[in-house]
Amino acid sequence: MNQYPKWKYGLVLIAIFIGLIYSVPNFFGESPAVQIMPPKTSDKLDLSILATIEGSLKQANLPVEGIIQEPNGIKIKFANPDNQLKAKDILQNTLGSNYVIALNLVSKSPSWLSKIGAIPMYLGLDLRGGVHFLLQVDMKAASEQAAESNLNDFRMTLRKERISYIGASRLNEIVKLEFDNQEDREKAKKLIKVNYPDLVVNESSSGKDKALDISMSEMGKKKIQEFALKQNLQTLHNRINELGVAEPIIQQQGLDRIVVQLPGVQDTAKAKEILGRTATLEIRLVDEDKTDIASLESAQKGNTPFGDDLFKDRDGRSILVKKNVLLTGERITDAGPGVDQQSGRSVVHVTLDGRGSNIFKQVTRENVGKRLAILLVEKGQTEVVTAPVIQQEIGGGRVQISGMNSPQEATDISLLLRAGALAAPMQIIEERTVGPSMGEENIKRGVHSTLWGFAAISIMMIIYYMAFGGVSIFALAVNLLLLVALLSIMQATLTLPGLAAIALALGMAIDANVLINERIREELRNGNTPQASIHAGYDRAFDTILDSNVTTLIAGLALFMFGTGPIKGFAVVHVLGILTSMFSAILVSRALVNIIYGYRRKIDKLSIGQIYKPQED
Repeated sequence: MNQYPKWKYGLVLIAIFIGLIYSVPNFFGESPAVQIMPPKTSDKLDLSILATIEGSLKQANLPVEGIIQEPNGIKIKFANPDNQLKAKDILQNTLGSNYVIALNLVSKSPSWLSKIGAIPMYLGLDLRGGVHFLLQVDMKAASEQAAESNLNDFRMTLRKERISYIGASRLNEIVKLEFDNQEDREKAKKLIKVNYPDLVVNESSSGKDKALDISMSEMGKKKIQEFALKQNLQTLHNRINELGVAEPIIQQQGLDRIVVQLPGVQDTAKAKEILGRTATLEIRLVDEDKTDIASLESAQKGNTPFGDDLFKDRDGRSILVKKNVLLTGERITDAGPGVDQQSGRSVVHVTLDGRGSNIFKQVTRENVGKRLAILLVEKGQTEVVTAPVIQQEIGGGRVQISGMNSPQEATDISLLLRAGALAAPMQIIEERTVGPSMGEENIKRGVHSTLWGFAAISIMMIIYYMAFGGVSIFALAVNLLLLVALLSIMQATLTLPGLAAIALALGMAIDANVLINERIREELRNGNTPQASIHAGYDRAFDTILDSNVTTLIAGLALFMFGTGPIKGFAVVHVLGILTSMFSAILVSRALVNIIYGYRRKIDKLSIGQIYKPQED
């Protein structure tokens, strides 16, 4: 008799149960929603505005499907996109510019499923709708920023080596160092060539002054441009991911462009705001000679002293800081929130890289007793977070930033600093929005094609293999269930190519069942008993099934390793479909056949279709 040990039946039942639980959330769909957030991530949303929101929506006769409160915002669900758009306009008029109001989509899945981790898989831009941007990286600005950084480094290096110079300036991408004599110029030239191999150093003279014109070599320019593109990619990825935007797609396109897709975000203005939310740190010296009231009042009227910038601190007080940037966020390797042991207030601990650590050590050594302004640049706005007096030389590369208003603000600023700064400016050269209705139509077409394919396979299998065809179809349904569940557990992003891969997985998965059924028929034609034929059919078909699936699996893995974007999405679903089809075709179908036939001592005939015996000569 054909029987499984009880643990195998249990394994099959557990797999089907888990498949049901984790695939169900994908069938509830999504509700249009309006998301309300504070303008800065460091601010907390005042939940007292809930009453204002509910009152304004009630007055406009807009029914609300539900309200979700989150740590950094509120999501209000509506029955349809029309109510969603009307609600957004009403809330913008009611709340004004004090809040960020954006369109979004929220799952209708019950909360109890979410609590056990059963959440729907992410849908790509073509299925869920969202925004698509093509950004152009300003490579010229990247080279100029590198030249500015080199200019500051040259000043530090020449002072450290006690080489006298009478001037240091930058014109676009060329740095000019001026010297009083030939000897100092030769020392500087030799020093720069040794320490900066990617730079081209040329001698020039104007009158009695000796000068060096320093520019980037072609190889150096290429390195800077590659770094700028990679840094911008990483910064965008970190920033969007850490703020919880659903499964973005951020990819390089060509030599100087980046594609950003934000599925589920329906508001292009909000999407632009997300892309621009990168903060960086600047460390400058306070102009101690311009701290009197008269100088500050004059600067506030627009008469800013030469070489200074006017900013405000967190208490609204004006501070004049020097234009020369000593350190930027590029030198930050890590940032995390903490608590000052003395005051008990929230702080941010910043760790600098080796080069940044050396610069900071030298700056603090040379400016003891002066104030050092730590500026946070976010969304084009510069704010003096703190301006402490330098008490002593600070080494080790670890800096503490005080002045945080709350632990949440310390956490948010740490997040922004970890995300890093853009290595070069970018501008949006193409943008488009895919509406949720178009995504819904794509889902319907993809699902319908899968269902029609499943129906056609079912009819063919039942007609040709009868009861064993029904068993194969049950195994195929379990295969589809497990595939959807796996994609949900892994939180994979499903796109149109992914839907195509699901349809293909169904067609390929049935091959294993065809091999098994044909092998059983062959055993019956050879005169074996039905029980022996079932046993031999599954055992002898296993090697063939394994070989065919392994070769297909290798092709899928190659697509995943070397493909990008839609090809990689197709490969993920394709590989998972092979694994689930192996499980369902061999274990699930065998378990069901064992339940139907395994406990019968005597079987006269198997319901496996017409068996044609070979004619004898």
